[in-house]
Amino acid sequence: MSRVLDDLLDANRRYASDFGGRGALPMQPRRRVAILTCMDARLDPARFAGLGEGDAHIIRNAGGRASADAIRSLVVSWKLHGTREWLVVHHTDCELQTVTDRILGDLLASSLRPAARTADGWRDPGDVRPGSKVGRYVRWLTIRNMGAAVLEDVQHLRRHALVPPDIAIYGYVYDVRCGRLIEVPGAAEAGRRRTAD
Repeated sequence: MSRVLDDLLDANRRYASDFGGRGALPMQPRRRVAILTCMDARLDPARFAGLGEGDAHIIRNAGGRASADAIRSLVVSWKLHGTREWLVVHHTDCELQTVTDRILGDLLASSLRPAARTADGWRDPGDVRPGSKVGRYVRWLTIRNMGAAVLEDVQHLRRHALVPPDIAIYGYVYDVRCGRLIEVPGAAEAGRRRTAD
């Protein structure tokens, strides 16, 4: 086992030893909210939104994008667990702003080893581990403009055939330098509840 895994398992033993009544929490999130956000390790959605265990569903992926799988999770969150409000939260200094689909595809075609970000952009070691051209055919949902990406995701969710009209959808950017959620102009209007057609 690695030292990291040992540390994680030790932490879990300590956590489980004082688990108490948390085993009786209901599946439905108490606050009836779901947050779609990035997997970036600097974001702690429970802390930045003042949430405790059992309060909300947190869905995370690279960039916090409204991908097909994120939509699957949000729809399950609503349909089976009764969430009524969804927040799309992207963040400043996101790695997906530093690449394009083409750059990421080329890096993966070069090798399946981690790439390094340099002053000249992304570089790949391109050594003995061969890469795969399959990455060139993936839509990575990279981000050119953060506010525009949030608005696009809110609009995409609002128009999706499986998203009911009475779900409120909001869009924010989390500032990694100060911890604030900044509302994206137009996102609340784009994601507002609408009457059934």
